Amino acid sequence: MSNSSQERLEGSARWIVMGLGAVGLLMTINQTFALKLLGFYPIGNAFIYYLIGLFLSVALLIFPARKADNERLPWYDWVLAGAALGGAIYLGLNGLRMTQQGWEYFAPLEATLVATMMLLLVLEGVRRCGGWAVFAVALLFGLYPLYAGHMPGFLWSNGFGWGETIRAHVMGAESIVGVPMQVVANLIIGFVVFGIALTITGGGEFFMNFATALMGRSRGGPAKVAVVSSAFMGSLSGSAVSNILTTGTITIPAMKRSGYSREYAAAVEACASTGGTLMPPVMGAVAFIMASFLGVSYGEVMLAALLPAVLFYLALLLQVDNYAARKGLMGMPAKDIPRVRDTLLSGWPYLLSLGVLIYMLLVMRLESQAPYYATLILLAIALVRRQQRLRISQLLDFFYQLAHGVGSLVAVLAGIGLVVGGLSYTGVAGAFSRELLLYAGDSIPLMLAAGAITSFILGMGMTVSACYIFLSILLAPALVGAGLNPLASHLFILYWGMLSYITPPVALAAITAAGVAGANSTRTSLYAVRLGAVLFVLPFLFVLNPSLILQGPLLSVMASAFTAMTAIWLVAAAMEGYLYRIGSVGVRMRCALLLPAALMIYPEWISDLLGFLALALCYLMAVLHTTKRADITKCST
Repeated sequence: MSNSSQERLEGSARWIVMGLGAVGLLMTINQTFALKLLGFYPIGNAFIYYLIGLFLSVALLIFPARKADNERLPWYDWVLAGAALGGAIYLGLNGLRMTQQGWEYFAPLEATLVATMMLLLVLEGVRRCGGWAVFAVALLFGLYPLYAGHMPGFLWSNGFGWGETIRAHVMGAESIVGVPMQVVANLIIGFVVFGIALTITGGGEFFMNFATALMGRSRGGPAKVAVVSSAFMGSLSGSAVSNILTTGTITIPAMKRSGYSREYAAAVEACASTGGTLMPPVMGAVAFIMASFLGVSYGEVMLAALLPAVLFYLALLLQVDNYAARKGLMGMPAKDIPRVRDTLLSGWPYLLSLGVLIYMLLVMRLESQAPYYATLILLAIALVRRQQRLRISQLLDFFYQLAHGVGSLVAVLAGIGLVVGGLSYTGVAGAFSRELLLYAGDSIPLMLAAGAITSFILGMGMTVSACYIFLSILLAPALVGAGLNPLASHLFILYWGMLSYITPPVALAAITAAGVAGANSTRTSLYAVRLGAVLFVLPFLFVLNPSLILQGPLLSVMASAFTAMTAIWLVAAAMEGYLYRIGSVGVRMRCALLLPAALMIYPEWISDLLGFLALALCYLMAVLHTTKRADITKCST
């Protein structure tokens, strides 16, 4: 948590935020398990209104309206939080009436006034939590129904009036209480709870020790520990920045002590933490939204994302290994490396809860309930096990972190719901996809290039969830219409939206890691681009070859995986200038290695065969060059 939020929320304010978080959690559990506590079991839209009221009010209390309010909680934030809670309760109490009487078309005057107030509060919430860029997008597309009748060509649609637009957004089913918020209510809160429980019970320390036990002895051990531990923790927290601020404070100093430059160490942590959002089993919030948009189970998304994420981390491990080999960097001292057996014995509760989570997701298909059972197991063990026994302060911090994390999500995704609603009500989304298909013709590469550039640019100013939701409405239907795999198309958008975390000029993850390392942020970003180069390639790999998202015959999946791993190995060798069994290689050989890599990336068996032949030729040239150089050295001595 930030110091500013701690300073803003002292005394009763902090207790109120924790209380609102606890009520929100209790309400979600009641709804998920149909407990009907005290006879309370609201219908779908009413439940979501109540959650918006609870967590939007939390967001307005935690996140300041301006920098001057970082160290104080002004009176107007209390007023706004109270208005958000009161307005949402009014809408929730009238949820059934709203649906039966069609309030999105005709509503009583007081309901329209409350809806107007809630719309303004949602916009303020998205501004505080998502920034001005997300606010601008939400406002522009949220108000689109007002001026759609004046737009040219395929952007034209029947216009709405002010009252119609406000009622549609707040009381309709496709905007503020649409898919993004439904996913938060039904799925994401449970996984946020599991991630926080894992953290407060010491899961971060366990995964760090486990990664150290596995990788610490090898050359460049601290960097490999950073990669593996960030993969574990990032996959469970789903947040690149928070992962850097937790694991990075340990891994970056360790890398610096072992000989890595501060910029390179920061870049390794930035890339590893960014990839965590793409790594099953939990991934980030966007994965759950993707499952809902595609109409598939979260387990299918999780399995599809597995191999690409493994390939990415394999590329990172290969690059840091090549760097260590080229620089002569060694592993960690033996005294600092725990035994694998001892680490597993001490951390069995984390593995047990994680196993329960995965089993319930993939086998039992209880997606909404799985994280609560896994959390219950983890907390029950922590309460009775001496090594992990929870303190009251940790439990209170649990509710604060829950309120903080879910409050931010609700504020942003309720605002992004305005984008979904604005495009859905006018029908422009479908028209945009048709026009994009028309302009691209039969050129899939052109469409993919346009999609990659668009995703990357939007990712610079928006959260990953916001970027994905926006493009899943506008761009994904066009990619699917061009004949590409639906799941691969959506993952393609997600991957390219993530690239802004490590790519200048924004490079939020790289800049955060540079701050932890005391490094130059620009140089860190450039190193991160080099280390994360495979992220630029992977989306094209799996969108053109669905075998890499585990769709297709087993033999085809295995062959594609082997070819992709070989291509990634070659890219890593080219980026770091080190080839196994050869040693350091020059610029010419580094460029030459990219040719067989490119041939293997293209999903045809002929190109794969040519790629392996080109690889053999590269090795032959490298051996001849090394032998010649050795002969010259011998003659000169």
